[in-house]
Amino acid sequence: MKFDVMTGGLPLRSMAAFAQDAERAGFSGIVVTEGGRTAYLGCGAAALAADIDILTGVAVAFPRSPMVTAEIAWELAEATGGRFRLGLGTQVRAHITRRYGSDFEHPGPRLREYVVAMQAIFRAFRGDEPLMVDGEFYHLDLLPAQWSPGPIGAPNPPIDVAAVNPWMLRMAGEVADGVHVHPLNHPTYLRETVIPNLHDGATKAGRSAEDLEIIVPAFIVPIDDDEERWRNFARMQVAFYGSTPNYAFIFEQLGFEGTTDRIRERQRARDLAGMAAEVSDELLDHFVVTGPRSELADKILDRYQGLATRVVSYFGGLDWTHDPSALHAWADVARGVTNP
Repeated sequence: MKFDVMTGGLPLRSMAAFAQDAERAGFSGIVVTEGGRTAYLGCGAAALAADIDILTGVAVAFPRSPMVTAEIAWELAEATGGRFRLGLGTQVRAHITRRYGSDFEHPGPRLREYVVAMQAIFRAFRGDEPLMVDGEFYHLDLLPAQWSPGPIGAPNPPIDVAAVNPWMLRMAGEVADGVHVHPLNHPTYLRETVIPNLHDGATKAGRSAEDLEIIVPAFIVPIDDDEERWRNFARMQVAFYGSTPNYAFIFEQLGFEGTTDRIRERQRARDLAGMAAEVSDELLDHFVVTGPRSELADKILDRYQGLATRVVSYFGGLDWTHDPSALHAWADVARGVTNP
């Protein structure tokens, strides 16, 4: 199992320093989310600063054409010597249409076609076949030699997609190289929803689910380091993500029916504290890994072995922004997870 650390967008010089600190601490990779800052420039800064796996987790697909994203991923694969993984997601309608001014209709099939188009583009970059993408959403058939980056001395960058519901998980198993599991996850969801649907998608495509990367963010709370503060962060994140109606079933799998409705009621009242209060300690414990730092590696392995190939410390980057020395405290945990 690999153990990564997540960060949001950082100033580029800070991203370079973060990647170096993550490498020294023994993390397998850094997972870069996309929000107010692009994911890709941060990945470029990290790629030139540290020999560590670099993943977008996730970059927003639809505002960029598949060709633009493929060119960026190709350069990052080359710069990292094959240590870059491209994670893509749909985002939500309001952001795609109103913030980016892009199309969002049929997001699941659109993302599936996007992934297939990029794979065709990679083959064209290598000269294996002419560019030909003729789908419902994307039509690409022009790639003169002078406009192609050409082959690189690294494998094609793997493409992972963000997925929550069964359809998207099956699609990931069918056409992608892996999946970014949503942060609102627990072992029951991984066992009953994620793994079976990835397997079904892979089987449909004549592939082995064993070859898929399953990237799982985890709310990890060391009890010897300001436990209550980090539990409160986790509680608020569970409430924030759990306010989405499409994610209600994740609570229902645990027997906590109606949780999303109650969180949304508090959300409509603009009661942030009330939203968090709907996540009881009993419910929260399904979403967090808690223990003394000396025991966290074993707890992570016990929870995720067989369910994840990469576990991502969700709070690691946030911790680093407050204290740049914070990642060093994770060295024993990182070694324990990656070399049990």
